Amino acid sequence: MVRSFVFNQTQGKLISQDISLDLLNVVLRDEGVQFWVDVCESSDEEAKQILDNIFHFHPLAIEDCLAPTDRSKVDEYDTYVFMVIHAVDYSKETGSFSTHELNVFIGKEYLVTFHREPLRCVNSTIDRIMKNAPAVAKAPDRLTYTLFDFLLEAYDPALEELSSDIAELEGKVLDHPSADILGEVRRLKREVQKLHQIVRPQRDVIARFAHGEFKIVRSHMLPYYRDLNDQLVRIGSLAENYRDSITNVMQMHLNFQQMQINKVIKVLTVLATLSVPILAVTSYYGMNIKHWPSLDHHSVLFSYTWVFGLTGVMTLTLYLFLKRKGWW
Repeated sequence: MVRSFVFNQTQGKLISQDISLDLLNVVLRDEGVQFWVDVCESSDEEAKQILDNIFHFHPLAIEDCLAPTDRSKVDEYDTYVFMVIHAVDYSKETGSFSTHELNVFIGKEYLVTFHREPLRCVNSTIDRIMKNAPAVAKAPDRLTYTLFDFLLEAYDPALEELSSDIAELEGKVLDHPSADILGEVRRLKREVQKLHQIVRPQRDVIARFAHGEFKIVRSHMLPYYRDLNDQLVRIGSLAENYRDSITNVMQMHLNFQQMQINKVIKVLTVLATLSVPILAVTSYYGMNIKHWPSLDHHSVLFSYTWVFGLTGVMTLTLYLFLKRKGWW
């Protein structure tokens, strides 16, 4: 599907939309207009027909456009700038990030975008154009800013979902210390790392626009692109905080596990200590010492009472000693 929007060059008013490719080829030669062409869910052949036959973009730029990549980039050519950027979405059901590539060609009088899946940022920009085109379409750099601004706004719901998952994991550790959370920790850590890998190169790309490296962006638009860069810095900082939070949750879980192990060891140690008197007494009693009561004594009951009584007194004494020291 190819959508096109033709604007007045001075005021940014929407003149026409969804024109044919033949007419679009004619509009390219009109100095009084500027336009946006959005190519979505099209075959490579149809995309090449527009990117190559109509706009005559560089073959390497077209190759990068059609070949999916996970890394953002920007290249400057003679009359335009080619850029690859990514929109993100976070599914709470699967607990994973999904990325959607957006390829952008920014010229002096045109903006061309190519993406294989429908993007919310593109739909939001079209809605804004329908409501008030002069506010967002006075120039391609302004329209590009609006597109990127909506793209970064879409990060917020994804970040909130990720933050909610981390908070749930932390609550699970506090409420059920013995629960096995290693699988969830690995999953969240992997997704946070993926988010960090997405944001870092995009921040470098937007920073080049914000610093005025490309003349296609007018000087009065630089503060807007600096705002985009600030948003990416904020998102990057959140990714770092999420990574630290997951590490803290993991450390908390390990501490709880160690505390439980220590409790078990403590109980076993106390039980082993309390068993020392009976082991000692029965060991000596088994030696049949002459002056100790034995089975050949006139009262067998007296013999067993003597042994277990002595053992009980020694065990009670040892227990009171442990209690007084606070070891039990």
